[in-house]
Amino acid sequence: QVQLVESGGGLVQAGGSLRLSCAASGRNFNTFYLGWFRQAPGKEREFVATTDWSGSSTAYADSVKGRFTISRDNAKNTVNLQMNSLKPEDTAVYYCAASFATYYTDYLQKSSGYEYWGQGTQVTVSS
Repeated sequence: QVQLVESGGGLVQAGGSLRLSCAASGRNFNTFYLGWFRQAPGKEREFVATTDWSGSSTAYADSVKGRFTISRDNAKNTVNLQMNSLKPEDTAVYYCAASFATYYTDYLQKSSGYEYWGQGTQVTVSS
């Protein structure tokens, strides 16, 4: 059974940092794209970042560029999201996702581009 389990969410003040982690199990994810999405109350789920197996092909939403960094550790089957300079508008449930894609297309910025999803972790940024 495939599982993606997020951790690292919490409450932080504006300007602070958090590091999210996602542990993947159930199959070999080394060839998958792994990404992060988020969903704020009353809003649609939106793309945050994605990375290929090597970490050399990454993409970010404009709203997080320069503040968030995605990375992965294939030996541990994990993908991380380092979030710096957090803003209240970053408040959301953050989801980890895995895609069968082996090369980047803009489709990887859509929820439908991913086959597996975690349960999410809450991130709250206070002003």
